[in-house]
Amino acid sequence: MPPAASFQDDAFDHNAALQACARGDRDALRSIYDREARYLLGVALRIVRDRATAEDVLHDAFVSIWERAASFDASRGAGRGWVYSIVRHAALNRVRDGARETVLDEPATAHRDAQAAFAAWQESGDALERQALLGRLGHCLDGIEPARRACLLHAYVDGCSHSEIAQRVQAPLGTVKAWIQRGLRALRECMQ
Repeated sequence: MPPAASFQDDAFDHNAALQACARGDRDALRSIYDREARYLLGVALRIVRDRATAEDVLHDAFVSIWERAASFDASRGAGRGWVYSIVRHAALNRVRDGARETVLDEPATAHRDAQAAFAAWQESGDALERQALLGRLGHCLDGIEPARRACLLHAYVDGCSHSEIAQRVQAPLGTVKAWIQRGLRALRECMQ
């Protein structure tokens, strides 16, 4: 799960940097790299589980970001999230291609990605703004039906797989997956 754009400070505009990359501005790519590389390396490392491979993934992902910057569409999502998804998909592709076999559990991976994004968010911005956003998140979570909220918390706080959540809440697996999807959708709508 990539970091929410509202959790970052306003000093850097990822969307504008990607648009500049699309125009051939290498400094814009460098600015994205300078700002995000350490966090993106963490995302890749958690997936491929080897530092050298993660560094290769990061390099390949930035080549892809450079080549595909023109395809970024701000109306479909935030630039920062797009960059994180490129790295995450590059790492997953590396694993699938057999560079290193690792069994990936989607909720656990999303949980670790969320932790990295949260750490990045904590390092940036204003403490008062963070408190306000956390309060808003708490309010939004309170507005979600308790069973769905429990599933979300098990997935993104506890790092449980969908099947583990189904066992914990004693509900069918398909129901749990639907509750998580609907809960995330409700959170997104509330946080906007």
